[in-house]
Amino acid sequence: MVLMNKGLHRKNEQLIKAHLNLYAVLKNLEDLVSHDPDTARLVKKWDVSIAFNVLGGPKACVEFKDGCCTVGKGRCRRPPVILFFTSPAHLNRMMEGKANPIPLRGFTKLGFLKKDFAQLTDRLEYYLRPNEALLKDRHYLELNTRLTMSTAAFAVPELGRYDPIGTLAAGRARNGAVNIKILAQGPAVHVIFRDETIQAGRGEVEQPAALMQMKDWQVANDFFSNKTDPFTAIASGDVIIKGRIPLLESLSLILDRIPHYLS
Repeated sequence: MVLMNKGLHRKNEQLIKAHLNLYAVLKNLEDLVSHDPDTARLVKKWDVSIAFNVLGGPKACVEFKDGCCTVGKGRCRRPPVILFFTSPAHLNRMMEGKANPIPLRGFTKLGFLKKDFAQLTDRLEYYLRPNEALLKDRHYLELNTRLTMSTAAFAVPELGRYDPIGTLAAGRARNGAVNIKILAQGPAVHVIFRDETIQAGRGEVEQPAALMQMKDWQVANDFFSNKTDPFTAIASGDVIIKGRIPLLESLSLILDRIPHYLS
């Protein structure tokens, strides 16, 4: 019985990780296309949608059109390319570069997938896996921070729904929105708790119940990459929190679960 429970636990963790990979990590393709000139040039003429279908797991649609990228939940409408995964673990291995998807449609696009789309995903990995040398470059620091902050925001709905600790924290959040922003004209994301749902998005909402503001890009980078202690950052004034503290506490508990699945 113990072995069965451990196996079920690992299976659930793979499912949660698959949700995060599709809906929080892959979501960063939108910002990558918008804010990285090299990526923008790569996808400028693309006109294609790619379906990611995971057996027993999440589904996503990645669309490229007019130099823009959109990553959405659910099925694509008549996609020319369908990538199938036999399990959530299969998808997760692919995201780690340890497995390949199974193309169900789009055999004429295999060259595109192996070359052009692979370039795009390699570019995303480059910006999501920094080192200290890379972070000394201002453009790299800002884009890595933007992507990391976006990953955190879009991970909250998935963890609040599927992760045991995240579910408990979300249940205590009550209704309200939190704006998370880098000051001095930096980007912002938001998380909205409403009834039994959680929504995340880019930008700020009007009349939020709480605010979490980062002093600058470096502070935000250290905060979202767990290089700084949150209490120290708040005490020093590098991170400013305002509004409904219980709501911020619930959000923080959910954010703390991200490193358990994504590293």
